Amino acid sequence: MSRIQHTFKTLESSGKKALIPYLMTGFPSLQATQGLLEGLVEGGADILELGIPFSDPMADGPVIQKAAELAIANQVGLQEVLGVVKTFREKNNTTPVVLMGYANPIEKYDLQHGQNAFVSHAHACGVDGVLIVDYPPNECVEFAAQLKQRSMDLIFLLAPTSTETRIREVAAVASGYVYYVSLKGVTGAGNLNTDEVRDMLPKIRKHVHIPVGVGFGIRDPQTAQTVSRVADAVVIGSRLIDLIKDSTLLSGPQIARTFMASIRAAMDQKI
Repeated sequence: MSRIQHTFKTLESSGKKALIPYLMTGFPSLQATQGLLEGLVEGGADILELGIPFSDPMADGPVIQKAAELAIANQVGLQEVLGVVKTFREKNNTTPVVLMGYANPIEKYDLQHGQNAFVSHAHACGVDGVLIVDYPPNECVEFAAQLKQRSMDLIFLLAPTSTETRIREVAAVASGYVYYVSLKGVTGAGNLNTDEVRDMLPKIRKHVHIPVGVGFGIRDPQTAQTVSRVADAVVIGSRLIDLIKDSTLLSGPQIARTFMASIRAAMDQKI
């Protein structure tokens, strides 16, 4: 059982839903990332998503795009991302870490370090899951098997426009959890329609029998609370990035901790 699967089972046994914040590695600086991760966990985060900086992020809105641009300017690449996870594991060996990004940096890494080097090195550093936005599920059977051999999960996105065929394809290879993109657009865009989320989740669960997290558009405790009533996890990215953009090494962890605590409290509030 992977660390992600164990986390969801533990939460389920206590009647809780998973809180999953997203950070862009290297934003606002590489040095700041470590403290921010620790602050998020202290505030109640259950799983951490770490963005891999990339110059052409097709699914990311302006907030995360700018964060990626600054991270790249700070010379943060996949090697540095893995280093952050390795350092995090020196203090925390329980909170799952998921790397989220695009195919280009992964394939470039393998070209530089050898075939399947990414999977091997990610496992050695303590990574628990991988979400590659532009990897088609029907072409990921071998990649999923390589991850599973090392107790890592392959996570996929589903969207309001996902067909039943696409949902079945994702269900065939996904593990850990599935990330439902609640908006027809990029991260941080538009207003979340919780009724549409509630209507879509049964269609996903007809084929997907692992936890379903919901993200893209969750910005406050109230929305997180509403989504947590129907989903297995709440994912928050753009709002967190926006909050920490002007933070310092000292203030950043406190901002992250306080924001997570407010979301956690809302999600755990009994009806």
